[in-house]
Amino acid sequence: MTQVSTPEYDHQLGQQAPQHPQQPLGAPPGTAPYGYPAPGAGYDANQQTFPFPQPQPGNAPGPRPPRGKRGLVVGLVIALVLALGGGATWWVLSERESVASGANSPEEAARELFTALGNGDLVGVAQSLAPGEAAALGDLLADSAEELKRLGVLTPDADLSAFSGLRVTASNLTFDAKSAERVNDHVTITKLTGGTLTLDMDLTTLPLAREYLEPMLAAADVEGVTTGSRTLDIGTITRLSGPLRIATVNVDGAWYPSLLYTFTDNLLNELRLSWPRTSIPANGADSPTEAVRQTLQAALDADLNRVIELLPPDEMAVLHDVGPLLVDMLATEGASPTGVKVLDLRTEDTPVANGTLATVTAVELEVPGQGNFSVAKDGDCYTVTAATGESRRVCGAELGEMMAENSDGTTPPEVTEKIARTLAGKGLGVVTTQVDGKHYVSPLRSLGHLGLSLYGQLSPEDFKAMLDSE
Repeated sequence: MTQVSTPEYDHQLGQQAPQHPQQPLGAPPGTAPYGYPAPGAGYDANQQTFPFPQPQPGNAPGPRPPRGKRGLVVGLVIALVLALGGGATWWVLSERESVASGANSPEEAARELFTALGNGDLVGVAQSLAPGEAAALGDLLADSAEELKRLGVLTPDADLSAFSGLRVTASNLTFDAKSAERVNDHVTITKLTGGTLTLDMDLTTLPLAREYLEPMLAAADVEGVTTGSRTLDIGTITRLSGPLRIATVNVDGAWYPSLLYTFTDNLLNELRLSWPRTSIPANGADSPTEAVRQTLQAALDADLNRVIELLPPDEMAVLHDVGPLLVDMLATEGASPTGVKVLDLRTEDTPVANGTLATVTAVELEVPGQGNFSVAKDGDCYTVTAATGESRRVCGAELGEMMAENSDGTTPPEVTEKIARTLAGKGLGVVTTQVDGKHYVSPLRSLGHLGLSLYGQLSPEDFKAMLDSE
């Protein structure tokens, strides 16, 4: 991680500050790492740059204490739902009416999450999440659970609504409401200052098939973490390194804890970056096909602002809010447009859970200095046409052989060929969602669909061989 250097900061460390912090190649003098203004620089509304936290006279930041335990707790907070509530999440969110209505305040929202954990109420954990991101994760987990059973990773009778092996109990939690940080009109960072989190673990009861459970237990036993209990005193940790930050979001007047915002906020805090003062508003397309075409063109144009506009405003709200910072970072890195133009793009649209699968069937590009280039899908084959008019037809079997020949050898050739045939047969599918009549590209749902499509073509033996080869 890059450390920002200021005279005041280095004075606290007893070190001489360098003349200039480490800069990106070609960055102007006085530019902080990654091209941001050096600490002490103010916000420039014209250039839309965002300052680092400013050291105040007489209150310069001192050396940060070790982050090991703090990182453990923050990681635990973020992973609670995924590690413990995953099963309940997919089950609850398959019934949209069962999702809770949220809390009356940011502190209450964070407290309800931990209260549910303390009661062993995994359904309550799932219900307390921000609706947009919880729905996206829930849909993915629902399909993933069944796929893991088919592949023989989970036992056939695994009940993910009562997932065993790990349990977290929260006690006597306290929040400092006065120090809560309001990011914008719908995001507030709560500060957890006291209480305890107790992790009870018995990995022998995890609902994994024996052939996966036994190697995992053997590895865990070496580390001495197969069973046991560990209690973390939040007050001790926060006295060393400050309160634990939990992000909450307001949706339709109610507050929910957010995994994505919590992760992003802690990353920004670790890098000593501030949330942008403005957001990138959502601006979707008129159809799934247009959403895909415009996203591809924006990527080719290095137009990250437009890419973010085309992300769902509910499940990807965090990227809309942190977007100006990312756009400024990309500009600093000197990303430039490719000059490639999307002349035509066609998709075959198929309804999927809470969205539309837009499978690209044809695309034509204008490449500077080379002319037009096109790819068209025909069954499980693709016809590639160059600017010269020369065409080549590539089918699943040939694509599989090409991928196997160019693989790094860690995946068995027969598995690589199956994956290639799947890609050729099913094509490139992008999942879009519709919000307020506009269509957006969903990265979470698209990646999830791709992964499930690939694994869906593998047998339990293929999957095991692929893992053994890694």
